[in-house]
Amino acid sequence: LGNTILRSDAFTVRKFTKSEPSSCEAQSGSIDGRNITVVDTPGFFSPERSEEDLKQEILRCTTECAPGPHAFLLVFKIEKFTEQEEEVITKIEEYFSAEVFKFCVIVFTHGDQLSGDTRFDTFISKNKRLSSLLEKCGGRCHVVDNKYWSQNQQDEYRNNQKQVEGLIQTIEEVVRQAGGGCYTTEMIVRARFITG
Repeated sequence: LGNTILRSDAFTVRKFTKSEPSSCEAQSGSIDGRNITVVDTPGFFSPERSEEDLKQEILRCTTECAPGPHAFLLVFKIEKFTEQEEEVITKIEEYFSAEVFKFCVIVFTHGDQLSGDTRFDTFISKNKRLSSLLEKCGGRCHVVDNKYWSQNQQDEYRNNQKQVEGLIQTIEEVVRQAGGGCYTTEMIVRARFITG
């Protein structure tokens, strides 16, 4: 997803493996006159790290995005939303507090796996857990597919460039709603104090 957003090969793509980065990786670029930094974090169930170590790495990375991240992209594969994905949401709230959802945008990958003319909003409406998450995130949701959609110029819906443009506009709206602010270090400290 980071490469799709930045329109470059900035991040290493891990083909044919389920491995994720073991530490946070940041890459930046200029897109349509905007300076954008994308931070890729380890998955919340990374087998290479303990939960406490993973929590510290994600929080460290967030605090290094001074003054703080303007948006959190919650990335899921579109074909599934299991108990494990639900646990990720619980952990995000535990690590960052419920306030973080004001800064969250859901992004589904593997959009090509939507059958026929199915749109992702139809897919979401059929899943109560996803609908609930979407509501927490203020209805902000996008879908991309790096395999086929990058070639599709006919269908605006199934076109990564259009989806990424929409995603950037959504992030700008998150920033506007936050009064130009971002998720700050103070919010992280409050979340740590509340959760212990």
